[in-house]
Amino acid sequence: MATELDRVRELVAPIASDLGLDLYDVERRSKVLRITIDTPAGSEGGISLDTLSLATRLISRELDHEDPISSAYTLEVTSPGLERPLRTPEHFQREVGKDITVRLAGHGVTEGEDRRVDGKLVAADEVTATVLTASGVERRIEIAAVDKARTIFEWGPKPKPGKGPGNTKTKKAKQSSETPPNTPKQRNKEKQQS
Repeated sequence: MATELDRVRELVAPIASDLGLDLYDVERRSKVLRITIDTPAGSEGGISLDTLSLATRLISRELDHEDPISSAYTLEVTSPGLERPLRTPEHFQREVGKDITVRLAGHGVTEGEDRRVDGKLVAADEVTATVLTASGVERRIEIAAVDKARTIFEWGPKPKPGKGPGNTKTKKAKQSSETPPNTPKQRNKEKQQS
């Protein structure tokens, strides 16, 4: 028998498809029904606010008409964002080639392995995902053993060591070399050298 969330998926998928979008996820947490939609895999750019707003109105109208949820809920229609959660095999398959971070559940860690796995997702199927770690080791993990996983978005170049607004040593050195002599002793010394 289909669950309420399965029924919601059946109602929302055609709406997303008509808008040229993919239904990324449907989840319910407490009284919030969260529907996540996204541009098709491999698309340039993300979903616009206007498209998200239109999708929200259409989905809300359809859910009000069909009433698939038996109790009160708050509808939230969203995009998965830049650092998107990976909860299903489809999510992992869609994000192959991207950097991810994975935290495994206790039963998913074998002796001598780390619970956290970071690296490039190089393969995924219905059961497993393969991550190429920074050390060059490919680690195959069971998707069912994943406690939490998400993609990682690089927010631009990393600052060079010793550079940047928080480095007071650089500021002080620069200020001391640029500031004119302030004391009479310094001014006299400078005059004598000229």
